[in-house]
Amino acid sequence: MITETYDHQGIEKKWQKRWETEKVFEAVNPDKDPKKRPKFYCLSMFPYPSGSIHMGHIRNYSIGDVISRFHWMQGYNVLQPIGWDAFGLPAENAAQQRGVHPGEWTLKNIAQMQEGLKAIGLAYDWDREVATCLPDYYRWEQLFFKKFYDAGLVYRKTGTNNWCEQCQTVLANEQVQEGRCWRCDSEVTQKELTQWYFKITDYAEQLLEGHAQLKGKWPDRVLDMQHHWIGKSRGCRAKFSLENQADAIEIFTTRADTLFGVTFVTLAAGHPLAASLCSEDKLPDLEALKKKVKNQSREAAVTEKEGFFTGSYCLHPLTGEKVPVWIGNFVLMDYGTGAVMAVPAHDQRDFEFAKKYKLPIKQVIFDDASHSDVELEEARTELGVLGNSGDFNGLTSEQAKEKIPEALQKKSLGEVTTQFRLRDWGVSRQRYWGTPIPVYYPTAEKNDPKLVPDADLPVELPPDVEFKGKTGNPLANHKGFVNFKGSNGETGFRETDTFDTFVESSWYYARYTSAKNDQAPFDKAAADAWLPVDCYIGGIEHACMHLLYARFFHRVLRDLGYLSGDEPFTKLLTQGMVIKDGSKMSKSKGNVVSPEAIIEKYGADTARVFCLFAAPPEKDLDWSDKGVEGCYRFLNRVWRLCHQFSSVLESKVASPSSDIEGDLLAVRRKTHWMIQKVGEDIASYKFNTAISAAMELVNEVYGTLARNAEAFNSEDGKAVIYETLRSLILCLSPYAPHLSEEVWSVMNEEGFASHAAWPTFDASLLQEETFVLVVQVNGKVREKLDLPKGIEKAEVEKQVLASEKVQSFMGGKTVRKFIYVPEKLANVVVG
Repeated sequence: MITETYDHQGIEKKWQKRWETEKVFEAVNPDKDPKKRPKFYCLSMFPYPSGSIHMGHIRNYSIGDVISRFHWMQGYNVLQPIGWDAFGLPAENAAQQRGVHPGEWTLKNIAQMQEGLKAIGLAYDWDREVATCLPDYYRWEQLFFKKFYDAGLVYRKTGTNNWCEQCQTVLANEQVQEGRCWRCDSEVTQKELTQWYFKITDYAEQLLEGHAQLKGKWPDRVLDMQHHWIGKSRGCRAKFSLENQADAIEIFTTRADTLFGVTFVTLAAGHPLAASLCSEDKLPDLEALKKKVKNQSREAAVTEKEGFFTGSYCLHPLTGEKVPVWIGNFVLMDYGTGAVMAVPAHDQRDFEFAKKYKLPIKQVIFDDASHSDVELEEARTELGVLGNSGDFNGLTSEQAKEKIPEALQKKSLGEVTTQFRLRDWGVSRQRYWGTPIPVYYPTAEKNDPKLVPDADLPVELPPDVEFKGKTGNPLANHKGFVNFKGSNGETGFRETDTFDTFVESSWYYARYTSAKNDQAPFDKAAADAWLPVDCYIGGIEHACMHLLYARFFHRVLRDLGYLSGDEPFTKLLTQGMVIKDGSKMSKSKGNVVSPEAIIEKYGADTARVFCLFAAPPEKDLDWSDKGVEGCYRFLNRVWRLCHQFSSVLESKVASPSSDIEGDLLAVRRKTHWMIQKVGEDIASYKFNTAISAAMELVNEVYGTLARNAEAFNSEDGKAVIYETLRSLILCLSPYAPHLSEEVWSVMNEEGFASHAAWPTFDASLLQEETFVLVVQVNGKVREKLDLPKGIEKAEVEKQVLASEKVQSFMGGKTVRKFIYVPEKLANVVVG
C-alpha cells in the first residue's frame, strides 16, 4: 500500500538495506555471466577519505550512478565499484597536528565516508572495494615498480627538483600550478635532491597518438591540455661552437628559418657551461641570478627579464660570426637544452630582452622577397620569406626549415629532431604516509640501489612512528625500517622515500576487476573482459596529472603483458564544481552545506535530483535552497499521484485500447514522449533535461485531473494512468531510486525497479498531432496550451476557461466574448 505521507527517511533506509543485503548491484565477471549480457564499466574517480562527504561528492557520484542504473535497466552487466585514494599528506598532517597515527585517521574517515555514500543510495558493488593504503593493494604497486625497473623505465638521479616547504616534499612538474603547490598553494622553490623517476617520456609519442582514439569521447579541452603539456615540437638542434674550447652550446629550435637572425645566445643560470663561460668578475652575478631562479618553477611566469653578458662568445654554425653569450632568468634548465638562440626580431621574449639591454635586432623574415629593413616595434613572429640570410634568401619559411637543417647536418653542426615538453615523472616523496619504494642500498652512502626480492614484498610501513612535533619523513629515523635484511641474505639500508600518491591512482581501475585476488594484481582475463572503462567521471583538474599518468601506466602494463588495449578510459565526463555564494563550496570559505542535513530533511532522492537537475554535469552548479525545496515538492507530487492511484497500481491492468482520444490520448502521448526523451537524454548525459521531461509529464497528469477529474475512472483511463505512472517510476529510478523501488514494490511487477527493463515507447504516438494555442485575456498573452489538432471550438473554450492561469487573469469578471483563430489563437474578452 502506498501511504499518504512520503516518508523519505524510512523508505531510503529500507531500500539501502535490501540492496546491500541482497547484493543487488553485484557485478559478474563477463566470462562467468550466465546471461551473457554486454558489459558496462562505469567509474567515478575514487575519493580521498577526508572524513565526511560533501555536496560535491553527492553530485559527482550521483552522475555515475544514474549512468550505471540506466545501463542496468537496459540489460547490461554493470560494474560500478568504489574505493579509497587513501595515502597522502592530509592524513600525515593530521597525525602531526593531533598525535593520531595516519592509518587510524584514514580508516576512521573511510568508515565515515562509507556510511555517507551508502546514504545516497549508490549502486556500488561494495565487494570490490579497495583502499590504496592497505598492503594487499600496494604490494602489487611495488611489484610493478620492479617490473618497470627491469624494463628500463625507472631510474634515479640527482638534480634540481620542485620543493614545497609547507608539504615538506618534492613535487612533479605536473603538480606545480603557476609556481605553487597543487595541494596547499604554497610557493614552490627548487631543491637539489636524489629522486626516483618513471620514464614517461618514452611514451610521449604514444600518449599523443592515443588522442586520435579519444577524440569525440573525451572533452576537447582535456585533450588540448594534454597535447600542450606533452608539447611535441619538430625542429632542429644546432651547435654553436665555443672559441678555444672543444665544447659547444647546443640549442633546439622550431624556427630554423630564423637562424641568420641570431644576435646572441642565452643560457640558463644552471647550465653546465655557465660558470666556465663567465669571466671572473661575472661569477658573483651568476650566483646571484642562480639564487633568484632557485625559487622559480618550470611553470612560473617571468614578469621581469633579467640577465648579463658572460664575457664569452660562441660561433654561429653557418656564418662563423662571433655571437655573445648571455645568462637569462627566462631560460630554464629543465626545458629544452637550457640554452636558446636569441632572435629578437622574431621572438617577443628575445625582443624584450634585447630592448632592455640594447642588443642588436636583425630582421630575416619578411612579407615577400622585396624585403626592406624597418625598425620593429615588436617581434615579427609570422612566417614569411627569408632575407639577410645568405644563400637562403628568397626561400619561404617552410622551405628554409628543411634546407637550413640540411646545411647544418652537412657541417656536423646540427640535425632535424623532435623534442617534447614533457619531462619524466618524479615519483619520490619525502613523507611517511605512502607506498614504500622497494629498494635497498648495501652501504650507507646509498649509491648502489638494489631491488627488494619478490619474497619480501610487500615492504610495509612500520606502524610505530613518532609524528607529534616533528616534520619531514619519520621513516628516515626509524631504525627498524631503515635497516634491511632480505630473504636473499643481503643486508643494507632501505630507501626511505615513498611513492607519489598518483602512482596508486594510475592502476586502481584495473584492480577493481578482481579486487580480492591475492595471487596477482588482477586477473588478466577479468581485466581484459571489463576494460577499458566505458565511462569515467571526474574533475578536469586532473587532465595533466592523474589522467595522463593513468594512460602512461596502462600502456606500460600492456607492454609488460598485464593488460590489453591502449587506453584505460573510453569516455570521459568532467563534472563542474558546486558553487555557493559565488565560490566553490569549502570549509575554509564557510559556505558548506551539510549533506547529512539535506538528506535528513528532504531525503537522498531529493539531493540527487537537485544535483542532477540544477545544471548540466559539465557546468558548475549554483547551490539554491529554493531549488532543493522545488525538487522535494516535485517528488512529493509524484508520490501523491501514486497514492491517489494506489489501487490501480496494485491491480492487474490491461493496456489501453487503440481508440482512446482527448485527454487520455494526450496523457499517453506525453508518456511515450517522456520515455523517449529521458532515455535519449541520459544516454547523452543531459540529466537536467531528462528530469524536466518527467516534470512535464507530471504537470500533464495534474492538468488533466484539474480539467477532467473523471478521465482516469474508466477502464481505458485506469490503463493509461497505470502505464503513465509505471513509465514515470522507471524513468525516475536512476535519479530517485528509493521512491521508485517503494512504488514498484506495491505494483503487480517482479523484482527490483533497479533491474526492471527500461520502458519502450510507441513511435506512432510521437507523431505531432497537437498544436500550441496562444491564449490572451483582453488582448494580452497569459497562457499557452497544448491541444489536439481538430478539436472543436466549444472544447477549446472549455479547456481555456478551465486553466487556472487564465482564471487568475480574468479576476472573476464575466466573459463578454470568446475569439478563436483555429489552432493558433484564443482571446478571452472580459468586463
